[in-house]
Amino acid sequence: MSRAVEPNPSSQQITRKSASNLALAFILLPKEKRKAMVCLYAFCRLVDDIADEESAPVVVRLHELNRYREGIQKIFDGFGPGIPFLEEFAPIIRRYHIPYDLLNELLKGMEMDLEGMQYRTWEELDLYCYRVASAVGLMSLRIFGFTRPETEEYALALGRALQYTNILRDVKVDQQKGRIYLPSEELARFGLSREDIAAGRYTENYRQFAQTYKERTLGYYRQARELLPAVDRPNMIAAELMGAVYWQLFLKLIRHQYNVFDGKPIRLTKWEKTQRILLTWLRFKLGSHAPNYGVLKGD
Repeated sequence: MSRAVEPNPSSQQITRKSASNLALAFILLPKEKRKAMVCLYAFCRLVDDIADEESAPVVVRLHELNRYREGIQKIFDGFGPGIPFLEEFAPIIRRYHIPYDLLNELLKGMEMDLEGMQYRTWEELDLYCYRVASAVGLMSLRIFGFTRPETEEYALALGRALQYTNILRDVKVDQQKGRIYLPSEELARFGLSREDIAAGRYTENYRQFAQTYKERTLGYYRQARELLPAVDRPNMIAAELMGAVYWQLFLKLIRHQYNVFDGKPIRLTKWEKTQRILLTWLRFKLGSHAPNYGVLKGD
């Protein structure tokens, strides 16, 4: 059976190919944790690339995802996974006690994309965001180190905030792939249909819908801001960098009135990302206990 991705990529190869905000956030981690996060990130990138490889039939991509699932199960059963990348990842899984269930949730999220899942409600969208983002946050906590259960709640909220921001930014890109993540029941409440989104219509109704979407996203940023215990904050620098960078992207979407259909894609420049990372790092060094996100002007 043909493969959807490069047969034997390493974590470094995968990371070098990506200009992801995630990869930038690892810069300030201690060496061993940075290596572990690069490997975890590479796994996330790899399975996402499998799901997105449109040149391969869906059945091939599903087979490939399941091949990785079986390889991960072999690791937990004490055997070699039989997949070169997972051979590299296995020591990280064992050293940091990354649970099988969380790895499997990520794979389930990728399968939701391939199965053409349509999201009717906020709850269905939240499940998707849990699988592809919050579960990754919970795995990252095992590497960062944490002591309080509230920190897991923080990871759940921040993961959803970041994924909601991604979805709002990528509405046009996703619909070109045949994917619409916006809840159909909520769209209908504003007189919108999936066909309107597929056609890329930016209307006042869409702006009003996006305003409601923005409030829900803002709620997750605020939850994350309030939930992180001070005792675990020093270990969360990479997560907080992510929060700060994506918060700036979120603010940019607000300034553009959520119009992602016309003109160039709404993105942060490399300088904007670097500036946000440096400012957040400086706040850490100066002992700030307040996250650099979750507060709008006028709040």
